[in-house]
Amino acid sequence: MVKYVFIDLDDTVLDFKRCEAEALWLALSDSGIEPTARAIKLYSAINDAGWKQLEAGLITRERLLVERFETLFGELGVIADAEKVNEAYKRRLSEQSFFVPGAPEMLGSLYGKYKLYLASNGTASVQDGRIARAGIAKYFDKIFISQRLGFNKPDPRFFDAAFLSMGNASRDEAVVIGDSPSSDILGGMNAGLRTVWFNPDNKIPPDGITPTFTVRALSEIPVLLEKM
Repeated sequence: MVKYVFIDLDDTVLDFKRCEAEALWLALSDSGIEPTARAIKLYSAINDAGWKQLEAGLITRERLLVERFETLFGELGVIADAEKVNEAYKRRLSEQSFFVPGAPEMLGSLYGKYKLYLASNGTASVQDGRIARAGIAKYFDKIFISQRLGFNKPDPRFFDAAFLSMGNASRDEAVVIGDSPSSDILGGMNAGLRTVWFNPDNKIPPDGITPTFTVRALSEIPVLLEKM
């Protein structure tokens, strides 16, 4: 039986790629840099690689946030202050709150039936703004953001810290829902939790990462949880 549900934010509830593209377009424009489609695509790839390094403990959050723009500007041949552009980007990103299709309906269906917990690896100030703008804080008993907990998924200490604040909640009655095999699913596995991989593109999971369940659409989740 499931009582406690951890739900990832980016690309599970909020459409991060769309939020990212909009925020980057605005931040580059604010900084006097042409926001070309190539720049946005290149940044997305650089940022994804950087967060994988963060998950693996190979880079600090503070260094990642600036280095991604240093790398981008180097690739584009642009001279700009990476720290200032990063601040502009974080501010713009905090304003973006586009939903993944079916996310509001999923939250509405689960609310009141389970204790819901938001579990995000994002930067706290950015996620705070996006959560507030999306109006979703009301669904969650607690919101766990890695920057505040001091640990990033898939480090099991992320969920250790979460459970510590949840009182006597049982891990046997908990499940993690998310789109990232390397963050959400591996993080759940490392913490001894059941996992649901939201996999709309029907990807093959990386070697060594085995979700307990896989869904293609968020609409599948309420029925699945009732059967667990």
